[in-house]
Amino acid sequence: MNTRFYASVAMAVIGLSSIAVTHQADACGLNLVKSTNGQWKIAPPVKVSASAASMRFLTAIPQSRTRTIPNPLQFLEPVAGLYEVTLTAEGNGPTGLPDGAPVDHAYVSWLADGNEIMNSGRPAGDGDVCTGVWAQAGARTYMVNHFMLAWAQSVDANGVDIDNTFVGPAHLQETITLSKDGSSYTGTFVLTQYDPNYNIILPGGIPIKGTVSGTRKTINSPVTY
Repeated sequence: MNTRFYASVAMAVIGLSSIAVTHQADACGLNLVKSTNGQWKIAPPVKVSASAASMRFLTAIPQSRTRTIPNPLQFLEPVAGLYEVTLTAEGNGPTGLPDGAPVDHAYVSWLADGNEIMNSGRPAGDGDVCTGVWAQAGARTYMVNHFMLAWAQSVDANGVDIDNTFVGPAHLQETITLSKDGSSYTGTFVLTQYDPNYNIILPGGIPIKGTVSGTRKTINSPVTY
């Protein structure tokens, strides 16, 4: 998937000279680049390499199906399970991310005890695993309160990491509806990135909002991304 996640925070890509040093900040779903004037900007989406793209064809390989015993916790908490999830920007206005811009593509586990874990599309060194809690808000409707930590890496013109600096906490809130058959969900999200003083450092000083969709993974699911 060549738009795995939009990586998040301004509308322009920063040009780097051979002697320039920039700061890039990352948390689950975020990819911020700090310009010379101190403002955070959007980095371009990461492109999937040809070798990684070829992995898509693995999904076409027939796989034997495994017979399993139903999990009793699934009856108690129908949303519990592992999902492949996409977050897409929508309704952010002229100063925010454009509609349709991918914000993140991740694997998300909803645990029956009310906790939630996201393995984001971010590189592991940037802090790609983040956690949250969920609660049921209605019939097949759930809310997620999710917390992240963003870190900035100083990168020179050769892409070499120099140091790491804490940028601030990030906050992801979702409201989703589980499908009747429990195989997928759809909903909305609001994503906010703060500095250590809890000032919002996203374009226009406002959170990013959009839509979220998830597809359940089962014991028989092939690898997809």
